[in-house]
Amino acid sequence: MTADLFSDMAAQDATPQPQSLCPGAVLLRGLALPDQHDVLADLDRVMTDAPLRHMITSRGFRMSVAMTNCGQLGWVSDRRGYRYDSSDPLSGRPWPAMPESLLRLARRAATAAGHADFLPDACLINRYQPGARMGLHQDRDERDLGQPIVSVSLGLPAVFQFGGMLRSDKPLRVPLQHGDVVVWGGPARLNFHGVLALKDGVHELLGAQRINLTFRRAG
Repeated sequence: MTADLFSDMAAQDATPQPQSLCPGAVLLRGLALPDQHDVLADLDRVMTDAPLRHMITSRGFRMSVAMTNCGQLGWVSDRRGYRYDSSDPLSGRPWPAMPESLLRLARRAATAAGHADFLPDACLINRYQPGARMGLHQDRDERDLGQPIVSVSLGLPAVFQFGGMLRSDKPLRVPLQHGDVVVWGGPARLNFHGVLALKDGVHELLGAQRINLTFRRAG
């Protein structure tokens, strides 16, 4: 066998079986682990070029999660509301390009979940420190809601909430570990979701934080 064939077989072996959360939403345990070192090194470079910051909501509240972006578009929030922009409002420069390691991970996860044509143009980078949380919300600022969301969890464990089409629907509580990936689309694309307050802890690679990468086709 050639080295490339060995690599292809290893990649297939590293792809976990999807665990269904509901129609259209799956959990891929540990899918990001084979790529973690390349991803973390590339994230350091992205966050140097476009530092993390606590954005302000349209109602004037400071978000507990620190954020930045890479890709052609980045998600921003301020008193004018939520939107995607091609430039970082702090620097006025385009967002850093999406590293190949991140793009490769997003596409591998989407393919494993049944979305082989997914090509993200935005990656939201969210840093959770102990106490930070994300309330239940829908991802609906993207132009093509036929494209899925790919969400990668790195660092400290967290409890992901995945609800229904109504905010009042009782959400599932899904424990996430370093390397887990959740993908949702189709009938689950507009389901409400969030993250409970992060608990104290120290991860061997990332310390006292959790990094979440959310890949989207925004434009």
